[in-house]
Amino acid sequence: MKATGLILCALCCMLLLSCSGDKAKELLETAQFEERQMNLPHAKQLYEDVVRLYPTSKEAATAQGRLASLKQTP
Repeated sequence: MKATGLILCALCCMLLLSCSGDKAKELLETAQFEERQMNLPHAKQLYEDVVRLYPTSKEAATAQGRLASLKQTP
């Protein structure tokens, strides 16, 4: 019974981690879309959200790079 609970807990954790990766990707894609549409204030906010909510993701690294580029743009 205890082993079943541990397995269930592990599966739930794996599911949550995979979902957060999808959310980070979705948020990054939305930010990129907003940037292409020249809605830069919203794009910046979304990039900041990616970095804040998913700091260890590969999407956060991409978002930080885009934020740095956008800060150089007048």
